[in-house]
Amino acid sequence: MTDAQMGLVVATPAIIVMALLLYRMGVLQKGGVTAAIMMSLAIAVLLFLEQ
Repeated sequence: MTDAQMGLVVATPAIIVMALLLYRMGVLQKGGVTAAIMMSLAIAVLLFLEQ
């Protein structure tokens, strides 16, 4: 596993957790959380497979 792939493995869950925390604090709406999670997963999968 390359350094870039390892970074994706670490950063993607951090983004998801942050989005969920912001939702619980009332900063993000459910649609924003869903979009953030789906986009971060899509980007991570795309970049992970391209490496």
